[in-house]
Amino acid sequence: MRVNKNFLALAAAVISCIIVVWFSTSIQGDYKTYEVEPEITLPEYRTDAGRAIDAYERLMERYMDLTEKNLFMVAVDIKDVAKKLDSIEHKLTELCTRIAGIEKALDIKQSNQPAEKKPQTESLDIKSHQNSSCSATD
Repeated sequence: MRVNKNFLALAAAVISCIIVVWFSTSIQGDYKTYEVEPEITLPEYRTDAGRAIDAYERLMERYMDLTEKNLFMVAVDIKDVAKKLDSIEHKLTELCTRIAGIEKALDIKQSNQPAEKKPQTESLDIKSHQNSSCSATD
């Protein structure tokens, strides 16, 4: 029985060691699994026609930007010309007023005969502007 007791004690010790080792590995856990999502991007397959269309779109965008800038510059130039024409009109009105005052002071009468006619190459806007800007009876 002694052998049996020693054998049982040894068997109990071995079993307890196996249980301790078993639980120690289960406490650490099983192999961990990681989910890896690769982020590989491949360029889109493009045909020559697709690339040509993209190039044409970029060209048209640049052309529209250039046109917009040029139109803006033309608008600024037109505003400057309009200001200059207004100042010229103002000065002509002052001159007409002064001439009318001088004619009145010197008792000069205007002749009713029109001056020598030049060819009609002026635009309608300029003609109407000239007719209304200066008269001797002002």
